[in-house]
Amino acid sequence: MPTLFSRIVSGEIPSHKIAEDDNFYAFLDITPVQHGHTLVIPKQEIDYLFDMPDDLLGGITVFARPIAHAIRKVTGCTKVGVAVVGLEVPHAHVHLVPLNGIADMDFTKKKQVTQDELAAMAEKIRNALP
Repeated sequence: MPTLFSRIVSGEIPSHKIAEDDNFYAFLDITPVQHGHTLVIPKQEIDYLFDMPDDLLGGITVFARPIAHAIRKVTGCTKVGVAVVGLEVPHAHVHLVPLNGIADMDFTKKKQVTQDELAAMAEKIRNALP
């Protein structure tokens, strides 16, 4: 059975897409810890990040870099943090989270956002990509 993230990639479940290529897909987290919180996933279903083949493991960072720069530009944050938790969905993924302080990476405190707010943020980040 396809994972939740595979269903997002296939379009079966809608998402606020930021970027996509042959191997990776980036979209906004619908329950962000900070506004602009983005998930980056391999399209291939692999449960654990460190089980990914070397080309995908390195490639996910290269794919995420311009997205992180765009998030930083749009949100005005000090840095974009990267977290690998991997417990919520059995599909490898990294979190890109705008940070101004360490408390901004608290995954126990989710923000309530509307679909309109997510759509507006996704558009801003996409427009800030090179």
